[in-house]
Amino acid sequence: MAEAPAAAAPENIIAFQGVPGAYSDMACRAAFPEMTTLSCVSFEDTFAAVRDGKAHYAMIPIENSSAGRVADIHHLLPESGLHIVGEHFQKVEHQLLAVKGASRDQVKTVHSHVQALSQCRHYTRREGLTPVTHADTAGAAKEVAELGDPTRAAVASALAGEIYGLQVLDPNIQDIPHNTTRFIVMAQEPIDPPRDNGLVITTFVFRVRSVPAALYKSLGGFATNGVNITKLESYIIDGSFTVAQFFADIEGHPDERLVRLALEELSFFSREVKILGVYPGADFRSKPVAG
Repeated sequence: MAEAPAAAAPENIIAFQGVPGAYSDMACRAAFPEMTTLSCVSFEDTFAAVRDGKAHYAMIPIENSSAGRVADIHHLLPESGLHIVGEHFQKVEHQLLAVKGASRDQVKTVHSHVQALSQCRHYTRREGLTPVTHADTAGAAKEVAELGDPTRAAVASALAGEIYGLQVLDPNIQDIPHNTTRFIVMAQEPIDPPRDNGLVITTFVFRVRSVPAALYKSLGGFATNGVNITKLESYIIDGSFTVAQFFADIEGHPDERLVRLALEELSFFSREVKILGVYPGADFRSKPVAG
């Protein structure tokens, strides 16, 4: 479980999953530099820290530009009891970290979170390194430091290297230059961003009725009303593989007429529609992608 920093008031604390130096920690520091970060063991503990009043916000990774969705998170979000109030896009630059004095030729295994290893798979294959999965990137760096074995390296952030006293053997080893992770910021209370002051994102989940063309019909309202769907993913939620839940992001506020009409049509063809958050879109969405 998480333990709140003694010197900080809960309203000035933001929780993340992982140990200090994780990319989620970096995202917290980048988006909320005035707040104190709170390390949590699991996503469930991160949500609980906010629900229990130990932290004001939770910073949750949701997808990566090269490795796709973060495992399990879509199942956990609807039951978290929290609301999405913001988003943050964090550029991810992976470093190959090892104990001081180790050389690149000595390294045989590379340790990290499965997402980070996936984002560097071409590098590790080319270099002949054996990947070893860990719960998080900074945790892998911490273990490599504690073991003191020059044959082991970690894929983690430069911040993790600084915290755990590791040296960078190879910088920026991610396979894709624009490697970026999207995070969502969650809180106990929802917000109602202004509709006429920039881009608004609405995130929701829904289940379609078990009839032919149900998904096609449920999404038709977004097309006819000109509402842009920026994300749509499905995942199975029952043991018989017959019930799918969809996770979606759209551009627009539910109170806007065209968005309201699209959501009404969605509700007609769906078993359940649950809005997880309405929040300002990040400035990153309007920037051109480099690389």
